[in-house]
Amino acid sequence: MMSIVEFFRNLPKKHCSSCGNVIQEKADCYGNLCDDCDHPAR
Repeated sequence: MMSIVEFFRNLPKKHCSSCGNVIQEKADCYGNLCDDCDHPAR
């Protein structure tokens, strides 16, 4: 049986649903947009 740590290390990287860039995971983040798409420059 795989350890829980191995399981989470093997998950695929999360990608922005808007631009497709890899999203840096955050402890409390369930969003699906990267920082650039979530807060576009004004």
